Amino acid sequence: MNARWKVMGALAVGAVLVGCQSTVPGSPEGNAGNGSEPTFPTSTPSRSSPTPTTTTATSPVAAPPTAAEALPPQNGYVFVTTKSGQTRCQINTTEVACEAPFTSSPVVDGAPANGVRVTTDGQLQWVLGNLGDIPVVPLDYRTYTAQGWTIAAGEDGTRFTNDGTKHGMFVAIGGVEAF
Repeated sequence: MNARWKVMGALAVGAVLVGCQSTVPGSPEGNAGNGSEPTFPTSTPSRSSPTPTTTTATSPVAAPPTAAEALPPQNGYVFVTTKSGQTRCQINTTEVACEAPFTSSPVVDGAPANGVRVTTDGQLQWVLGNLGDIPVVPLDYRTYTAQGWTIAAGEDGTRFTNDGTKHGMFVAIGGVEAF
């Protein structure tokens, strides 16, 4: 069976190569009897005098940012979960609070904190608690708005920025940073 495939392969290659010859029989001849190239009448297009232009180097144009998706509140809160499902947050007009299995949280009341919250003025506080069975909206890696906060969700973590004060926090399992 193996020899049969080799023969079929050789025949297929030979068939392809038959149509790939690089010479054509015959001799080239010009139309003009004297061996020169033929001439064709050409017309010169009419145009006005060119307008001077200045050229400048252009940089690639960045795509316009996509609009942030607005998340509607329920009873004054927006509840979200990250794409990984490890972090859940509640957002209102005065603060953002998140819970997650943080790997480097401080000890609060004798136990590692599993929650963190930030206020509109950038005050960060670690807490113990449970957000309970909240109706979360799963976030994708993109930008959202909710209750006066911009939420930028990425693979490395989620950034919550208050639209008015520009304070907020970056939340990731490995750590939290207030700004």
